[in-house]
Amino acid sequence: MGFKFENLKVWQDAINLSSEVHLMTLTWTKEERYILTSQIKRASDSISLNISEGSTGQSNAEFIRFLRYANRSALEVITCLYLAKNRDLIHEDQFKSLYDQTETLVIKIQALIKSMNQNS
Repeated sequence: MGFKFENLKVWQDAINLSSEVHLMTLTWTKEERYILTSQIKRASDSISLNISEGSTGQSNAEFIRFLRYANRSALEVITCLYLAKNRDLIHEDQFKSLYDQTETLVIKIQALIKSMNQNS
């Protein structure tokens, strides 16, 4: 792995979440394809994209800024999961699994931000 972000567990977890979100949306109705499907996929993809983009910056402060963007995207995924559940697109067990996975990712992103702030 040649890039700094590829070695970050938080980036790897974000890639896995994005893959699971994609698989989940394959079963959704055509009606949701351009609404919630698009939104949750963009939000989940944005997590790993922001982590990788921020890791190539010149400073810890810039990386932290992108990690905060990634964190916001993860919270957007949480809201999309609630919307999917309320629209009967996912069952409770799938909601819980992806919710827990996203929550863990948020905790890891926040921990990385905290550790980088302490090292600044």
